[in-house]
Amino acid sequence: DIEQPTTVHWHGLRLDNRFDGVPGLTQAPVGQGETFTYEVRFPDAGIYWYHPHVREDIQQDLGLYGNMLVDPPGAGYYGPVHREEVLILDDLLLDDAGLIPYGDDAPTHTLMGRFGNVMLVNGAPDYRLTVRRGEVVRFFLTNVANARTFNVVFEGGRAKVVASDVSRYEREAWVGSVPIAPAERYVVEVRFDAPGTYALKNAIQAVDHFRGEFYPHVDTLGLVTVLDEPAPPGPAAAFDTLRAPADVRRDLDAFRPFFDKPVDHTLTLGVRVKNLPLPIMLAMELDTLYVPPVEWNDAMPMMNWLATAHEVTWLLRDAATGRENMDVHWDFRQGDVVKLRVFNDPETFHPMHHPIHIHGQRFLVLSMDGVPNDNLVWKDTAIIPVGSTADLLVDMSNPG
Repeated sequence: DIEQPTTVHWHGLRLDNRFDGVPGLTQAPVGQGETFTYEVRFPDAGIYWYHPHVREDIQQDLGLYGNMLVDPPGAGYYGPVHREEVLILDDLLLDDAGLIPYGDDAPTHTLMGRFGNVMLVNGAPDYRLTVRRGEVVRFFLTNVANARTFNVVFEGGRAKVVASDVSRYEREAWVGSVPIAPAERYVVEVRFDAPGTYALKNAIQAVDHFRGEFYPHVDTLGLVTVLDEPAPPGPAAAFDTLRAPADVRRDLDAFRPFFDKPVDHTLTLGVRVKNLPLPIMLAMELDTLYVPPVEWNDAMPMMNWLATAHEVTWLLRDAATGRENMDVHWDFRQGDVVKLRVFNDPETFHPMHHPIHIHGQRFLVLSMDGVPNDNLVWKDTAIIPVGSTADLLVDMSNPG
């Protein structure tokens, strides 16, 4: 029971449009004391999450989010493991008095988003896990942070990525880390071979805008203790095989004839600012001298805090019409396969990476900056680095 109106968005689910939870588009906001009943269906196996779609900066920090783990239809969908663990990654912005205040009539921290200074796993700091030597764990990762992109490292374990938002990869792959933007999900299997205590880390390349320096930074999200007693051998032996699921390939093969089709629509990502205080305008001139592809940290927290939604509007601009945000209107038919090109303009007032989410549909990231993606997976959210251009192939399967 909260004072603000709210809705629930079922992130990544291809469900009936009227239950998508977008205020003013698919439903009216649900006021205090009111009731709205959602009917949710789960057409795709994997990890999904739900969250408010009104003042997410406040309501998600109140803990109004959660995961939905959709089991596959039969055995053998994933490889064998000893156990599964669901990890929800988040952060909170605190001082000695508690939560840093939020804007009443508009969000604060709108230049970069509300980066927290306390890292959370499953709603709490200092995650702990105990496993046996040789144990294989399947981790379902979700990033629910307001702005932070994590780079997750499983110290002491060998890791392979097997799935992302809406499907498995066409080929499993060994990885040293898992970059995960807000709202993205990944399924990662890890084998822990040696006894000891190891860190679950967020290992990033931070930036100091005033010094013009990039430097490594590591946050410890939790600890994994590996006991010196053996786990049953079956999953450990199977772990060494990188699988290429035939049903995933067959699904992708139906879309390969569309890979080289012309681009249907182009979106440019940018920002519009007005009435910012002069000190912020001057500081931003310095800030934009050093633009990383991904902003892993908030390098200018005071300047970011002073910027609100009254002064800052982030933009999706249709390159063909010049229309922006909710004025962009495209019509498709169910079953259309649409190629979208998304360009993250590096010449805006504050260039920043952007996670792009398409409600109710699934898409493939065909290429980034003209380089074809050689290991495809169905997504609903993808990060577009500063200055990059992504080609997305969208399966318009869900009317609404």
